[in-house]
Amino acid sequence: MTARILAAAPVVEQIKKDLIHRCETLKQQGHTPSMCVVLVGSNPASMSYIRNKKKMCEEIGAQFRLEHLDETISAEEFLTKMETLNNDPSINGIIIQLPVSDELKSLKLPNLVKPSKDIDGFHGMNTQNLYLGSTDLSLLLPCTPKGIVNLLKFYQVELKGKNIVVVGRSLIVGKPLSMLLSNFDATVTMAHSQTKNLRELTRQADIVISAIGKAHFFDRSYFTPEKHTIVVDVGMNSLGGKLTGDVDQHDVMDVVRAITPVPGGVGPMTVVSLIQNLISATENQLKG
Repeated sequence: MTARILAAAPVVEQIKKDLIHRCETLKQQGHTPSMCVVLVGSNPASMSYIRNKKKMCEEIGAQFRLEHLDETISAEEFLTKMETLNNDPSINGIIIQLPVSDELKSLKLPNLVKPSKDIDGFHGMNTQNLYLGSTDLSLLLPCTPKGIVNLLKFYQVELKGKNIVVVGRSLIVGKPLSMLLSNFDATVTMAHSQTKNLRELTRQADIVISAIGKAHFFDRSYFTPEKHTIVVDVGMNSLGGKLTGDVDQHDVMDVVRAITPVPGGVGPMTVVSLIQNLISATENQLKG
């Protein structure tokens, strides 16, 4: 058995065709969707992520704007800037690029973007949809969970009744993803750094999703060939100067059924989900 590679490219291309059409429809109505990224400082990784967002924004015909703020900006000045952006009718979607400076970390960042422009899907009013059991992927949901579910749906991976282990409990991936998968009737175990029997859990799982940020943490010993496990690798780590995931793909290829590559897997799905949220936010704002 050699694992099937669940690449993002064909999924992204399919989604982009729909987004180009929807963006063109909005333009014909006199409104070009506009995204604003708020960047504090000049983190090299952040700059790379922003370039990817800008590229895809432009590919579907939307506008991109970068608010590049000095790392020394005060919390008060930052709040004033966010209020200005929230009230700017020419901006349809706003994201605060993480990480921010130490002074700003004390702010409740997820709720600083007003819900209707929150294309990251982190505002409490948007994440509430997950608590309420929604499976509507057109809502402004957190982008990585949304992208993962769309990827699995594209490859016709059944979620209902499946035993899924999500490794990682962050507010960006692990927690919202666990809720979203549960809404699709999966049985979800959320594991983390304090989980004692992790290897036992993953060896019994139908699907394992790793978001822990440890290069090649998962080797073949975490999987049982007879389970034909599907692996979603959210990790983006540097190993020997190369980008790699949490899973040692080479080592597990003959013991799992399918796996997402790094790069070329969850990363592009996260970006295209952000653009989906931008177009949905713009459509919703025009509806009033």
